[in-house]
Amino acid sequence: MEHRNSSEKRHARAKWSSCALRALSGYRLKCICTAGPPGPQGDFIYMAQVVTSHRGPVTGTATHKRKKRPFLLDLYSTAVGKKYVMGITGVAMMGFVLFHMIGNLKMYAGAADLDHYAHFLQTLLYPLAPKGWVLWILRGGLISMLFLHLHAAWSLTVLNRHARPVKYQNKRDYQIANFASRSMRWTGMVVLAFIVWHLLDLTFGVVNSEAGKMITHPGDEESVKAVYASIVYTFQRTPVALFYVVANVLLGIHLFHGAWSIFQSFGLNNPRFNSWTRAFATGFATVVVVGNVSFPISVMAGIVG
Repeated sequence: MEHRNSSEKRHARAKWSSCALRALSGYRLKCICTAGPPGPQGDFIYMAQVVTSHRGPVTGTATHKRKKRPFLLDLYSTAVGKKYVMGITGVAMMGFVLFHMIGNLKMYAGAADLDHYAHFLQTLLYPLAPKGWVLWILRGGLISMLFLHLHAAWSLTVLNRHARPVKYQNKRDYQIANFASRSMRWTGMVVLAFIVWHLLDLTFGVVNSEAGKMITHPGDEESVKAVYASIVYTFQRTPVALFYVVANVLLGIHLFHGAWSIFQSFGLNNPRFNSWTRAFATGFATVVVVGNVSFPISVMAGIVG
């Protein structure tokens, strides 16, 4: 009798365990229990028969619905989205670097021309906006793009490492690899250090005693910032001038690969046009480097002073 009771309890537990498992899986069950014929030991076999079974509402932390994110965040979470961000921010910063260099060419026209050009930038949309506000908004946008560019580059590096945790046995196994592509990380770090120094030197005047001083040129009714004198003072310090030269050469290497890879980021990769894209990247980087490097060299050579 005891054996029969224990057997009944054992089968009952098995029956309810089966039902419980299905219930935990998100099903609503309606079961009836029937007693089958006696088993070999004389005990009765209890059976659970599922009468209805349908998917019910799911509750609990395991089934918590993920909040839908904005489309742009979802896109940026992918490798393709990060490449788009790198391409867009890269184009914007390339445009800034080019026009910044072209504007600085006014240094060869004399102090008054360069200082008046800098004053024009400081007074954009004045009096609709206070002096300097528009320029700082543009600077803020550029800094935001720089951080997006850096974050996308870092994220893609992490994704690539996870995709291939084992390094190449031969570092030169890349089919289209060159020095510019393999050194993008290091040239980018040097360029970032150069940007920080450039801001501390010529924008904030932390390491330049001439930055921020005012001057009144002949025929002017108001004083303007003496940008020309500040640049000359900077490049008269030989270590600083040499740092500018080296940093701009590395900037050119970074720009060369960046300008070429932008077309790949946007899916414009075709063997028929690769020679054109490489020519564009080479020309763009060369123009920027030659223009920027000419400033410290001209000051050190006494051409500008």
